[in-house]
Amino acid sequence: MYWIDYHHHTNNSFDSKAVMDEVCAKAVEKGIDEICFTEHFSVNPKAPTYGHMDFKKYISDIQHAKSKWQDKLNIKMGIELCEPHLMKDEYKEALNVVEFDFILGSIHNIKEEKLRHYLFDKENHTAYLGYFEEVLKLVTYADIDVLAHFDLLKRYAIAKIGNYKLKDMEEIIRHVLHRAVERGIGLEINTSGLASQTVGETFPRIELLKLYKQIGGEILTIGSDSHRVETVGNYFNEAVKMAKEAGFSYIYTFDKRKPEPIRIEDI
Repeated sequence: MYWIDYHHHTNNSFDSKAVMDEVCAKAVEKGIDEICFTEHFSVNPKAPTYGHMDFKKYISDIQHAKSKWQDKLNIKMGIELCEPHLMKDEYKEALNVVEFDFILGSIHNIKEEKLRHYLFDKENHTAYLGYFEEVLKLVTYADIDVLAHFDLLKRYAIAKIGNYKLKDMEEIIRHVLHRAVERGIGLEINTSGLASQTVGETFPRIELLKLYKQIGGEILTIGSDSHRVETVGNYFNEAVKMAKEAGFSYIYTFDKRKPEPIRIEDI
C-alpha cells in the first residue's frame, strides 16, 4: 500500500495551528508514505490568506522535516493558491523565487467576498452557477497543477440552499472539466467533506469523477485538506475506492510539478 495525502495545511497557513514536524510524526505513525504540504497563499490584500505566508519559514520547515523524516516519509512542498486566475502577474512574481513540487488552485472568494457571504440572497441555481463559472475562469487562465475541492461551495450552501443537482449544472461543469483536461489540469478527491455531518461526501462527489474520466481526465490526487495533526491522511481508503469505481487506474503524486502515476492496484 502506498498511502498519500496531497492536501495538508500547517501553521504556515492562516487557518491552521498544526506544526509540520508533528504532522510528519503522526503521518509516520499512521503509515503514510508521502505527504504534500499545500499552504494557503494569496497576493490579494483583500483575501483572508493575504500576508500570513513567510516563504523563508515555510522552506525552512520543509527542509527540517525532510532531514528528520527522509527515511520514513516522502515530503513534498506545495501551495494552494486562492483565485490564481486573478492578479496573475503578482502571483508569477511572488512564486518565481520558490521551486514547488505541486500547485493547487481554488476558489474561496468570488468578487472578493468569502463564499458564505457570496451566498447571501442567492437561490440554489444562481449561487452554484456563479460559483462554477468562476471555477471555469480559474482552469482557463491559472497556472496550476490540480483543481482543489471542485464543488467547495456546497460546504457553505447545503445548510442554507441545499446541494446542487448535477443535471442542473452539467453544462457548466462539462465546460470546466473539458478545459481542465485540455490544459492538463488534474482533479483532487478532497476527503474533508466526509468528516462533515452537513456535507457527508467528498469534494467532488463521485458523479463528477465519473464525468471527468468520461471526458478524458486522468490526473487524480487525494488529499485530506486537513488543518490538524491528527487528521492527516483521513479517508484515504474511501477515496481510493471512489477512484476505482469511477474507472481510474492511477492516482498521482508530483515532483517539481511533474505528475507521477501510481497504479491503484499497487496501493
